[in-house]
Amino acid sequence: MRQMTLAHQAEFQRYSKKTRREQFLEEMDAVVPWAELMALVEPHYPKGETGRKPVGLEIMLRVYFLQQWFSLSDPGVEDALYESPVLRRFGGIDLGRAPVPDETTILNFRHLLEEHELCGQMLDTVNHYLESKGIRITTGTIVDATIIHAPSSIKNEKKERDLEMHHTKKGNQWYFGMKAHIGVDSKEGVVHSVCSTAASVSDVHMLPDLLHGDEKKVWGDAGYQGQSEAIHAVAPEAQDMTSRRVKTKAGRR
Repeated sequence: MRQMTLAHQAEFQRYSKKTRREQFLEEMDAVVPWAELMALVEPHYPKGETGRKPVGLEIMLRVYFLQQWFSLSDPGVEDALYESPVLRRFGGIDLGRAPVPDETTILNFRHLLEEHELCGQMLDTVNHYLESKGIRITTGTIVDATIIHAPSSIKNEKKERDLEMHHTKKGNQWYFGMKAHIGVDSKEGVVHSVCSTAASVSDVHMLPDLLHGDEKKVWGDAGYQGQSEAIHAVAPEAQDMTSRRVKTKAGRR
């Protein structure tokens, strides 16, 4: 294949286009309170006094958010960061200085957040920050669940699978990993609640934990149908809109 000259590179840049993913990440970079989140996690993060120097905390936080936003497994987000300069730029990763955090480092960081119950605190920090900027949670919630894949192979250092991961069947296909269950504000598109479970846990089982209680309407896909009683137990005034479509500022949910 003919090599691209500097002139051709300049021409390519002239006709480049900012993608929706890039626009989304620019918006998230501006609205997520990174300093507050770092202050929350920093007391529990390794100082590097023994062993190799840890990856920078802000990089790990940004990689964790990328993993959640784009439903990427630990090896999946590692590969995505190598493949995408847009993701690396958001993560603050310079391949001229250091490699992308490997999947084991990403896994250990996620376990650190879970061990110290920091995920819920991080979400509260983000929501409080958004409220301080005038972005408030309204009275409609969209519930959803996403499977985050994990490698089922035991070809690793410990010769074992991650014990927190399990198999589940969706349609005619089996998956191995975990689930991220989320509650999203129907107007602003802001995630106000999130729970993580093994992939084998039913979506409806986590439904009550995704509601804040003041909802007037609750939306979800067909997997949440028939849960009016569970919805009303948490949000007595909520109208069950599950299986109906709704659009938010962030797009189709």
